[in-house]
Amino acid sequence: MNYYEVEITPMLDGESMGQYVEEKIEILIAVLSDLPFDTFEEMTTSLKAFMREEDWNESVVEQLDELSLAFHFSYKTTHVPYQNWNEVWESNFQPIKVDDFVGLRADFHPDTEGVVFDLVINPKMAFGTGHHETTYMMMQLMRDLDFEGQKVLDYGCGTGVLAILASKLGATVLEAVDIEVASYDNTIENCAINGVENVATFCGTLDAVPSSDFDIILANINRNVILYSLNDLKNRLKKGGIILFSGFLKQDENILLEATRKEGFSHLETKQRGNWISMKYKL
Repeated sequence: MNYYEVEITPMLDGESMGQYVEEKIEILIAVLSDLPFDTFEEMTTSLKAFMREEDWNESVVEQLDELSLAFHFSYKTTHVPYQNWNEVWESNFQPIKVDDFVGLRADFHPDTEGVVFDLVINPKMAFGTGHHETTYMMMQLMRDLDFEGQKVLDYGCGTGVLAILASKLGATVLEAVDIEVASYDNTIENCAINGVENVATFCGTLDAVPSSDFDIILANINRNVILYSLNDLKNRLKKGGIILFSGFLKQDENILLEATRKEGFSHLETKQRGNWISMKYKL
């Protein structure tokens, strides 16, 4: 699948770099999330946003022009053919450690030492390498959960890293779903690389998942999708089950708290990394 890459550079108006730039980029992510961008990559002084070619149209350009005036940023657009995407990921993908719990690396990196689980993730064009704060925090929250013998759903599986980790932690029945064909393919590939054979992977929306009664649901997507899917996720989670949410900013915390309260979820924990948060709930 082809993509459009939009590199957005905040206009600083004489302001210093550093924290001001970081905060402005976080604001821009929140604003741009209302457009059909499905991946963001934070750079030192800019932000890269990616949109599927099929979603790109004149209306998107007009909205970008309006937002650039309102939020004072410049941008440039690049068409990224599918065959070039893997090169982009591989050139930027460095090994990462989540505490002493999980090591994440590509197959061309050496083994990660000093961790409980050394996972091989070849990201291709899928989201979920652990470099982004949201995936990192999801794995931190997973460390304290009992996955032994559990039925688990990875909603918005990306690279499949969370499903793979859940399997390594003892989950026996796992289902993973993503709307992107590349993520579906990548999850299957990464499961095979890591010797994980108990993940059933589906391509599509949540409706593509055939079962319910999950003990644990892992939902690392974005604010809008989570809010839209809350009731369906509730109906698929066992009473007393655990659900982890991630993919949204600190400024959206109260929106999530209120929406989940109305659906009957009990808030257990919130983690914050940078301006991003992840939340644990019990039904």
